[in-house]
Amino acid sequence: MMSRLAPRWPAWLFWWRVACAQGVSAQQRTWAGASRIPGPGGPWGATGTSPLVRRGSSSASSGAPEVTLTRERYSARRLPFSVVSEDDLAALERIVPGGVITDPEELEAPNVDWLRTVRGSSKVLLRPRTSQEVAHILRYCHERNLAVSPQGGNTGMVGGSTPVFDEIIVSTALMNQIVSFHNVSGVLVCQAGCVLEELSRYVEERGFVMPLDLGAKGSCHIGGNVATNAGGLRFLRYGSLRGTVLGLEVVLADGTILNCLTSLRKDNTGYDLKQLFIGSEGTLGVITAVSILCPPKPSAVNVAFLGCPGFAEVLQTFCTCRGMLGEILSAFEFMDAECMKLVGRHLRLACPVQESPFYVLIETSGSGAGHDAEKLSGFLEQVLGSGLVTDGTLAADQRRAKMLWALRERITEALSRDGYVYKYDLSLPLDRLYDLVSDLRARLGLHAKHVVGYGHLGDGNLHLNVTAEAFSPSLLGTLEPYVYEWVARQRGSVSAEHGLGFKKKDVLGYSKPPEALQLMQQLKALLDPKGILNPYKTLPTRT
Repeated sequence: MMSRLAPRWPAWLFWWRVACAQGVSAQQRTWAGASRIPGPGGPWGATGTSPLVRRGSSSASSGAPEVTLTRERYSARRLPFSVVSEDDLAALERIVPGGVITDPEELEAPNVDWLRTVRGSSKVLLRPRTSQEVAHILRYCHERNLAVSPQGGNTGMVGGSTPVFDEIIVSTALMNQIVSFHNVSGVLVCQAGCVLEELSRYVEERGFVMPLDLGAKGSCHIGGNVATNAGGLRFLRYGSLRGTVLGLEVVLADGTILNCLTSLRKDNTGYDLKQLFIGSEGTLGVITAVSILCPPKPSAVNVAFLGCPGFAEVLQTFCTCRGMLGEILSAFEFMDAECMKLVGRHLRLACPVQESPFYVLIETSGSGAGHDAEKLSGFLEQVLGSGLVTDGTLAADQRRAKMLWALRERITEALSRDGYVYKYDLSLPLDRLYDLVSDLRARLGLHAKHVVGYGHLGDGNLHLNVTAEAFSPSLLGTLEPYVYEWVARQRGSVSAEHGLGFKKKDVLGYSKPPEALQLMQQLKALLDPKGILNPYKTLPTRT
């Protein structure tokens, strides 16, 4: 048992080292003591460098070059919507007094995605506070044929929350009230503009957790999470938002308020209409309130960060982990060596284990510390003894666990500092998950700065990222449609959790048959006949 290697669990963190000599038994492998506590400027990064930052806070420096307009970079064609007039501004001011923003400086940020890859040219931003105000806005825009771009925290990866042309931005930022929380059922009802991290703090104070967790939690809104059907870091344990969201309030394109804000776990009456809007990316309606089921807060949480000699060992470690940890396994994330180099180079976060080709982050969540420790010790003994894992560290308190999580959560931030990023969010069979990364490295050669792979292994979700000094049409042509064709041959998905937005809308056909696309177009035409809701997004461009 692991207890023979570590007589007691250290107060905050313990390290283990695996002897490289062939044939050394698990009992002979030595443990380094807890004296390697990282101090200021130590292995966790330079003094003053926070391991957790708000998504988007580092996306652009003050001297960053202006982002190319989306319509120019992608040769998009504006649809025949009306143009906002002075009369329109006056009418909208009557609907949301003090909530009409036309200052060009204030409009700069909401016109650009946090990755700084797409930029619209909206001249108007609206900040409603209630569902009724949203309804009046959409009713007016529907009558005037004015296009609308719903926007939450603007943390998306595919250009789904920024305007393409001059669409009116409708922000949910001021719709940030918690309506109710039931401390027996764990059902939370809140407005769509509530920030995920603030909701997490609220329910955790009451003994519960949010069923999703994202690297962008400090900025993203729960309404945007639902609209994109965000997956995140807790998917393995708590599943999809399609299961944890109990009800929605949605404003339709014509201003109709659809109140399906039920708090019931079971409601088998007619069509489950909320599912139409989960993952619809604001193209069928604007989500204004959410009812979501929050699971009880685990009383025992452990995080391990491991080094593996190859991807085959990563897969075998996952199989062993799933079999031995069972019900307490809450996350299984992986990243390659290139990811670790980038978080070190750009964020000054040092690797807490010896250099390895692959790294794995494992989280367990349970109700009994002793029970969980025993299971985790048995698992670590097994993977160390078999050579699946060559090095690792285990955090036993929340602060150190956050530091280990930062290595995984801040990869996207590090990539954004490396140059222009071509991002692919893919679902693939586990045994082929990393093959595409190796394939692309050989295909691109020196044309790319870095080709990296990381993601939610437990969900079969690969985040494939390619960085370059700047956007290059020729590099994009080398990547696409090659990546999508490769995924389609494996019967994978071109979007595992990020959605389609503007950037991926025209590749939907690689994952869905023509009949499905036709039905989606019919649903869009039924619910938004004028097409004013988030145009140019999600569905393929019609020729």
